[in-house]
Amino acid sequence: MAAAMREAKSLLRREMKQRLAALSSEEKAQQSEIILKKLVSHPVYRSSQRISVYLSTADEVSTEGILNHMFANKKKCFVPQYIGPRMDMLRLLSMEDYSNLPLTKWNIKQPAEGDQREEALATGGLDLIIVPGLAFNLGGDRLGKGKGYYDKYQKRCAEHPSGKPKTIALAFKEQMCATVPVSEDDVTIDHVIHGDTQ
Repeated sequence: MAAAMREAKSLLRREMKQRLAALSSEEKAQQSEIILKKLVSHPVYRSSQRISVYLSTADEVSTEGILNHMFANKKKCFVPQYIGPRMDMLRLLSMEDYSNLPLTKWNIKQPAEGDQREEALATGGLDLIIVPGLAFNLGGDRLGKGKGYYDKYQKRCAEHPSGKPKTIALAFKEQMCATVPVSEDDVTIDHVIHGDTQ
């Protein structure tokens, strides 16, 4: 069973990577704009003050517009820092702060190791986590890149006194599937916002 699940996930990851590679940068930018509009009018986003957001790569829904919106609206922004198998969410203070973040070997911006920043779970927890991924369905099933960072992090959040934050995943419409293979360790996402004009 576990082997069949691994194989199903691996096949879908390959298919999604091909679909993403076929998307033009114009198409990605256009869908990212649609998603930004949908997100900032979403009641969960509007009512959240402490929000973690991934820092996008070229193959992901762009989050730069979200960062701009969060700083303009005085929301507290936290971004991932990956060290080994662990992911923490550290405070980002401004767009200038974002511009100055170093790039990792995976070409992802993140706070440097040893950077003294507020860590979300050490202070007030989070209201909302904006989640990346490779494939999603409308029911909130998600296929990530296989390291389990977000699933493990949400489990840590659930043990925090402030409780489990809401989750919103961002997806190009090409990343939406009828079904997504999930195992018991995979955490369901509360809302999926995709780049379809509907």
